[in-house]
Amino acid sequence: MATRVEKDSMGEMTVPESAYYGAQTARALHNFPISGLKPHPAFVWATVIIKKCAARANISTGRLPDNIGSAIISAADEVLAGELADQFVVDPFQAGAGTSHNMNVNEVLANRALELLGEKRGDFTRLHPNDHVNMAQSTNDVIPTAIRLASLEMLDPLLEQLERVELSLSEKSKEFDWILKSGRTHLQDAVPIRMGQEFGAYATAIRKNREGLEGCIPALLELGIGGTAVGTGLNAEPAYITSIIEELSLATGFPLIGSNDLFESMQNMDPFLALSSALRRTAVNLGRIANDLRLLASGPRTGFDEIRLPAIQPGSSIMPGKINPSMAEMTNMVCFQVIGSDQAITLASQAGQLELNVMMPLISWNLTFSMEILKNCVQKFNESCISGISANESRCNRYLEESLGLVTVLAPYIGYNASAEIAKESVANARSIREIVLEQKLMSEEDLDIIMQPAHLTEPGLPK
Repeated sequence: MATRVEKDSMGEMTVPESAYYGAQTARALHNFPISGLKPHPAFVWATVIIKKCAARANISTGRLPDNIGSAIISAADEVLAGELADQFVVDPFQAGAGTSHNMNVNEVLANRALELLGEKRGDFTRLHPNDHVNMAQSTNDVIPTAIRLASLEMLDPLLEQLERVELSLSEKSKEFDWILKSGRTHLQDAVPIRMGQEFGAYATAIRKNREGLEGCIPALLELGIGGTAVGTGLNAEPAYITSIIEELSLATGFPLIGSNDLFESMQNMDPFLALSSALRRTAVNLGRIANDLRLLASGPRTGFDEIRLPAIQPGSSIMPGKINPSMAEMTNMVCFQVIGSDQAITLASQAGQLELNVMMPLISWNLTFSMEILKNCVQKFNESCISGISANESRCNRYLEESLGLVTVLAPYIGYNASAEIAKESVANARSIREIVLEQKLMSEEDLDIIMQPAHLTEPGLPK
């Protein structure tokens, strides 16, 4: 493989001739061959757009020559259009704060900008990764800003998919609204419920989770860019700090604002912790719903079999004809991963010291990974499972008729103790509640019909 030699502050480093990254990235590749993972594309996008807007801001203050700044902007535009994606290579498990990732981006943009100026890659005499691409910046204000922008960029499609699954569950709630079934608490017979009410509760839970995620947005819009190394803004003019916020708002379409406390924005990972917590809550509810669907679809001969999930693939390599709740199982796995990622983010957020949290690369990777897999999971769970669910009404009716929960309806009329005795006899002799009530002449058939009417069984109040 052809190589070239580049220099950084530690000396010379061999770099592949075809690479746009430079010496510091090469050192990171040598030092951190940890996971085989690469930065999430949204994180790369966010970092590159910061570099583009910083160049614009530095041109506007007169600090960055126009031709140098324009070359950096053009290089950034190429990357934002999808080029050079394979050049962002630093493992997420890297040196603290994200210096290696920041320099990876600086070097790629610097080398491409040099080419646009007619210069050779690696010859940083005219245009330098630190002096020009990283002008008025520090890893310490770039990375938390990039995490915010990446999170905002990834939230929109996730929220869209959650809204769609909420709509599908609401539609199922209407479709199944008058299918009566036995409720279950402690996995034991409970009072009747309509299947539509079950699915309506699922839809409401997802809506609340979606609103919780939306509530994280204001804190993400507040940027600490311009704080440079520790929040003092050293080497960043006030005009630059104002200008880069304006440039980022125009470039991203987000209504971004500058932080009132640049020190706090650098030290405190609360916005990411809040987002991670909202993702975890969403995963908990989504996983719970997936569990319910698996349980309700269990069988079909020896389980509940109250609903039927779409068959998407064979379920066994040995048992012919077996169909598994594969989409719900996948959803559970994704939800477990999101919950685990939240734990990593929680520990990383707590691990900051003094003016900086050096665990930001871990926070960034886990946040972007969680949003990516959760978005994809919700989309497939909705399209390939929830939207195709059908109800087995005859099985629901059968369980309802046999359910001991029906005896609860009688309690206001014949008393708790008498109702409990009926339940015991029903279990002991495998007889229905209705049959026992009529045999013991505890209530007339006409009155029993009124009490057992569907509207009464699943709504507040007593029948007249």
